[in-house]
Amino acid sequence: MTTYALPEPSQPPAAAPHTVYTVASGDLRPAANTTCWPTQEKLESDLAAALVDAGWNVRRGHDVDPDKGHGFIDSQRAGIEVFKQLPPDAPLIVVEGVWQYSHHVLAGLRSHRGPVLIVANWSGEFPGLVGLLNLAGSLTKAGRDYSVLWSADFTDDWARQGLRTWLETGTLSHDTGHVRPLPALPRDPETELGAALARQLRHEKAIIGVFDEGCMGMYNAIIDDELLNPLGVYKERLSQSALVAEMRKVSDEEAQQVRDWLDGAGMTFHTGTDEATELTDAQLLSQFRMYIATLRIADDFGLDAVGIQYQQGLKDTVPASDLAEGLLNNVERPAVRSRDGSRELYPGVPLPHFNEVDEGVAVDSLVTNRIWTAMGLDPATTLHDIRWGEEYEGRFVWVFEISGSVPASHNGGYDKSYSMRQPPMFFPLGGGTLSGVSKPGEIVWSRVFVRDGRLHVDLGRGTSVELPREETRRRLDATNPQWPIMHAVLHGVSRDQFMARHRANHLNVAYGADADTADKALRAKAALFAELGVEVHLCGDVQL
Repeated sequence: MTTYALPEPSQPPAAAPHTVYTVASGDLRPAANTTCWPTQEKLESDLAAALVDAGWNVRRGHDVDPDKGHGFIDSQRAGIEVFKQLPPDAPLIVVEGVWQYSHHVLAGLRSHRGPVLIVANWSGEFPGLVGLLNLAGSLTKAGRDYSVLWSADFTDDWARQGLRTWLETGTLSHDTGHVRPLPALPRDPETELGAALARQLRHEKAIIGVFDEGCMGMYNAIIDDELLNPLGVYKERLSQSALVAEMRKVSDEEAQQVRDWLDGAGMTFHTGTDEATELTDAQLLSQFRMYIATLRIADDFGLDAVGIQYQQGLKDTVPASDLAEGLLNNVERPAVRSRDGSRELYPGVPLPHFNEVDEGVAVDSLVTNRIWTAMGLDPATTLHDIRWGEEYEGRFVWVFEISGSVPASHNGGYDKSYSMRQPPMFFPLGGGTLSGVSKPGEIVWSRVFVRDGRLHVDLGRGTSVELPREETRRRLDATNPQWPIMHAVLHGVSRDQFMARHRANHLNVAYGADADTADKALRAKAALFAELGVEVHLCGDVQL
């Protein structure tokens, strides 16, 4: 009889008494981790002081690496190794002062048996709040219980009481009384339109082109085919290498024609000559090649929407995708013809682009485009990061800020839009943004997400408000001045209610012509999702 050497199961360490363990999930990009590390150190120090004051010991679950210059978990393998050394039943806090890749810690969090708390600092300097919301959405999709908490420095009574509650009970709840299920909808032109468009989508079907999945570790942004297909939505899986290959077929003359069109439309380009730190004409022409190549590939496959991952891989190959993305999402944009010149591609309409290949945004943008177009509204839609916010003159005003582009109509037109070089920390080959300050107006905001193996959508109303120039400048300087910004006030949803409920780092926004049409568009959108079998939740003050 053959005998084999059986592996000895590793024995996890025992938890130290009255001790909280901490981990920090980071970026995959070394420059981002080293740049953001001082902010992370301060957050961990502030949190540790609050935990010690509550009578607990704090033990960091992994060391700072002096060679790398930071203490983040920076890969999935590193995360698995870290969690092998953690007591599986210990209370665990994931501390996030930065953007993080959820899959770095997802494997460990899935099997960790102790209570989990995700915390972030309330700061716009680096996107820690965005990282918290992404990890929360990812754990929601994974079916793993967790709690969340945020504070400027964890010296305030609200945050410290929240910590004590979680330490004593292993859970922390927040007020989400602003959320209610969709009631029976009235039969009116808007609800009939939504239901009819849903039936059309399910019958005729739509294809979303996915240039690689999983951008920046966003597990929550991947929706399985089994959930998409019943809606009538199917994926065309495309390789970003094919996009680069197609870009090489675009002539200099074609790319220059896009630049000439934008110059004529009044867009401002902040250019220089240093490729390492400034936006250059060569970078812009590469981005215009990507815009043309994307439309040609979309035409090849009959796509109804498209998403470019950019970041890993593509960021080391070509300049940023942002300018192409913003152009695609706008009704008015430079014309692109088929390779033989015989046809204009997608004439007079946007090709909805879901930034960072967020497939929740893909579904949302697809249906928004159809509803807004049918109602005669501007169908330009975009996602934003929920970046940060503060009170201004007695009301809380969010900073919604996506990392690169919005459709120009959101800024009031190309003559109110500008392009700046993407930060070298994230974008080594540069490339320009499509930026501006979102115009004042009534908006519908939304988020499609996965929970309990089903698709859900949160719908709400808000107002994009105008702030004084100096306040806008302060908020841009406190975050990323290269990126487009929206000053948003949500109707009937407080800061903490929104943070407690939202299941993603992104949300979608689209404008109504006025409050009445925004209400009608939201009602049509709710009817469409309900007809498709998506569970609809209304958030805050929504008029049906």
